[in-house]
Amino acid sequence: MTNGTALRALLGGLVDYAGLFPPAALPMPDAVARYARYASGPHRTMLGRFVLPVARLDEFAVAADHVLPRGADGVSPAGPWRLSALAGPTDGETLVAFNAWEEGRALVDTVEAKAESAAAVSSIAAALGARFTVYVEVPVRDDPAPLLRAVRDAGLRAKIRTGGVTADAFPAPAEVLRFLVACAELDVPFKATAGLHHPLRGEYPLTYAKESATGTMYGFLNVFLASMLLRKGIPTAEVAPLLEERDARAITATDDGITWRGRRVTLHEVASARATFAGSFGSCSFEEPVQDLTSLQLI
Repeated sequence: MTNGTALRALLGGLVDYAGLFPPAALPMPDAVARYARYASGPHRTMLGRFVLPVARLDEFAVAADHVLPRGADGVSPAGPWRLSALAGPTDGETLVAFNAWEEGRALVDTVEAKAESAAAVSSIAAALGARFTVYVEVPVRDDPAPLLRAVRDAGLRAKIRTGGVTADAFPAPAEVLRFLVACAELDVPFKATAGLHHPLRGEYPLTYAKESATGTMYGFLNVFLASMLLRKGIPTAEVAPLLEERDARAITATDDGITWRGRRVTLHEVASARATFAGSFGSCSFEEPVQDLTSLQLI
């Protein structure tokens, strides 16, 4: 694989930092300190939002108070930290109050919720949809298309869980592909979470424990490039093997596009997809994606 402008467009703001969550499960002060370091570090263009549960917003405010920069008027000269809160329909006023309290320093602009029915999607939309960008995590063991239609009709976005700390938490490639196909066909923007610490498909430890079991994980390049090819209209059968691609030599990135085994997305298609379709992925590690990309000589 080679580097280029198109790959940078794919990677920009791609990693939402979820250091509070397993397997890292860091204390709030540690997660905040790391995010602050990443936000000023050499790979800051890859960094997206700080992810946290709504119940920990007050804890975040205390831990982050000394690291959020202030201008002469008390407002961060670099703009507020952007936060993504795991919340539900009853949490709207809490989120609004937090944003008013931390105005100019930290901003919850994205909410991640869960739904297993169209009625639940409607409830989330009614409570949160007008004020936040909302991603609804839908189950993918069964065909997610009916729920994704409800998500689309409500003006919300979708979320897929692509892994966890046990092998059975990872959906099958056919299930991930079915989700991506439905999102492309219905024009539903999406994000992913869990199990995407590495660029390419492979065997990796499931946790950071010394004797951790290993499991087969998806790569974030596999998932997001597959979504872009599907959106472009490349047939599903041709894209399916990409979710299991392990050879970095199969992907070529230049200034004007990214090619995988003869299937290509242009720089414009990458940028358009990232802006309106393929959102981001949550990861409890920012360093692992960076280290792996570095080892592949991509950044």
